[in-house]
Amino acid sequence: MTEHQSPLIYLVDDDDAIRDALALLLRSVGLRSAGFADPLQFLAQYDPEAIGCVVLDIRMPGVSGLDVLEQLIAKHDLPVIMLTGHANVDLCRRAFISGAVEFLQKPVDDDLFLESVQKAVRQHIRTRSQNAGSQAARQRLARLSGREQEVLVRIAEGMTNKVIARELNLSPRTVETYRANVFIKLEVDSLVQLIREYLPLLD
Repeated sequence: MTEHQSPLIYLVDDDDAIRDALALLLRSVGLRSAGFADPLQFLAQYDPEAIGCVVLDIRMPGVSGLDVLEQLIAKHDLPVIMLTGHANVDLCRRAFISGAVEFLQKPVDDDLFLESVQKAVRQHIRTRSQNAGSQAARQRLARLSGREQEVLVRIAEGMTNKVIARELNLSPRTVETYRANVFIKLEVDSLVQLIREYLPLLD
């Protein structure tokens, strides 16, 4: 993995000492970080395509961490870990409802912090991988002709070739040809794989 591709952890906290300490801790396990004291500057400059996560202080001058969290979750898939020196049940509840993956209280334990960050990064990699798989599947679906799509829908519904032929007013042999084309174009080897990968994408 190159420097550009390696996970990037955004540290958004108006306390310089905390940002520096967390950056040092992340560097000790080979993780890159970018620090921001101003949440608005972070929102203007962060890379939504980066793999990683955001470590976000909940109380900052001007814009609250919860406001930043809601903006991030609404637009992008970067996991967010909330930090606070003033934990309470209501803040914790609001953070999780808004989409935070973790809520840590300052001073945060080093091992717990690293574990939370690494878990968030793994989650982000899985999410991106799943999204990429869905996009590739949609592109393969677009290869199908209109008739092949009609056959695909009926295959996914469990219809036999004879039933499909009767429904579409085709010969069973023609349906077999369409069925073979569907499997080839969608790059699947079994009915189980076809249903698992493509049924969720069918309208």
